Amino acid sequence: MAGPFKLRDHQQKALAKMHNGCILCGGTGSGKSVTSLAYYFKGCGGQVIPTIGKMKNPKDLYVITTARKRDSGEWLGDMSHFLISPYEECTPYKMKVVIDSWNNIKKYDEVTNSFFIFDEQRVVGYGSWTKSFLKIAKNNEWILLSATPGDTYSDYMPVFIANGFYKNKTEFTREHCVYSRYSKFPQIERYINTGRLNRLRRIVLVDMPYEKPAEQHHFDIFCDYDKLAYKELCRTRFNIDTGEPIENASEFCYELRKICNSDISRINFVLDMHKKVDRIIIFYNFDYELEALLNAPYDDGVVVAQWNGHIHEEVPRKCSRWIYLVQYAAGAEAWNCILTDTMIFYSQNYSYKMTTQAAGRIDRLTTPYSDLNYYHLKSKSGIDLAISKSLSEKKKFNETKFDKMGFA
Repeated sequence: MAGPFKLRDHQQKALAKMHNGCILCGGTGSGKSVTSLAYYFKGCGGQVIPTIGKMKNPKDLYVITTARKRDSGEWLGDMSHFLISPYEECTPYKMKVVIDSWNNIKKYDEVTNSFFIFDEQRVVGYGSWTKSFLKIAKNNEWILLSATPGDTYSDYMPVFIANGFYKNKTEFTREHCVYSRYSKFPQIERYINTGRLNRLRRIVLVDMPYEKPAEQHHFDIFCDYDKLAYKELCRTRFNIDTGEPIENASEFCYELRKICNSDISRINFVLDMHKKVDRIIIFYNFDYELEALLNAPYDDGVVVAQWNGHIHEEVPRKCSRWIYLVQYAAGAEAWNCILTDTMIFYSQNYSYKMTTQAAGRIDRLTTPYSDLNYYHLKSKSGIDLAISKSLSEKKKFNETKFDKMGFA
């Protein structure tokens, strides 16, 4: 027997509904990893309810996850409940167990008769990862895990194809996609036959709702910004950094945001908050924000660590007072921290999905806190308010639309 571990009620309910080719959809911290392993274990003849028994027909197991999760050993902890391990000396079973990152998915294109768990769902669009996923799905059993499974119907297309609902991308687009006639590049204007898409989505999604141990509290903190510089940029559309005219909507929005995000009032809020709270996680977007945060006059003894595309430092867990600076793009998923109840979003991210994932880093089943506090720093500028509106509607902010509408 593998010890006293038991699935929680919400995990048992999800397990009963899971099937090959499904997306297990649970909020961050809901225990998707251990539930997916329970599904694999059960499929191999193992007992999982009420407690963990022995697996009768082991099958090779492949977990495709993020590089950070692979390297942190997070999956090893969940596997230990079932006496599963990539290391022969740590398991009584003889099957192969592989934990690898999405970057290496192509290595497993030729694997057959195995079981794949695709963690932190990455199969959107029709790039190389998706093509490898479709090859693997054709010859193996598989499930996907996601806290935020998809923003559009097209996000589900690879999963629909892998389940045999459509032959290929061509069939999906022919039956459901209407493209804009005026866009310079292929852009879906609307979807048709959405009734079928909704039915298929209900088939593949297995929701795992659960009652969280902690309640999230979100606070909008309105900071100052240089209104004159903002208005001048809108009037001239001239990049003061390069000395050249602004060429496109992306550059225009970047410069507007830089004016707002660089205001000293944001750093002042961080410093004031850290006098009240010893341990804070701060999410940011841009390198100039990181520079300001690193150079802030923190109290003596405060440890500042960072995780971004350049530097990978872990949370300074052994220190009593710390600031952990995380770039959205590099660290919105695949790590957890239950040592603090406070998170600051130094600037807004365009993606509702990424913002939700970032918030979930401290919202775990094992958190000792009953209340979690999130502070969203923003200004009352046109662009910040427009980003906030998109996020409140659970949409991704569209720079081109913002520029054309003249809301700046």
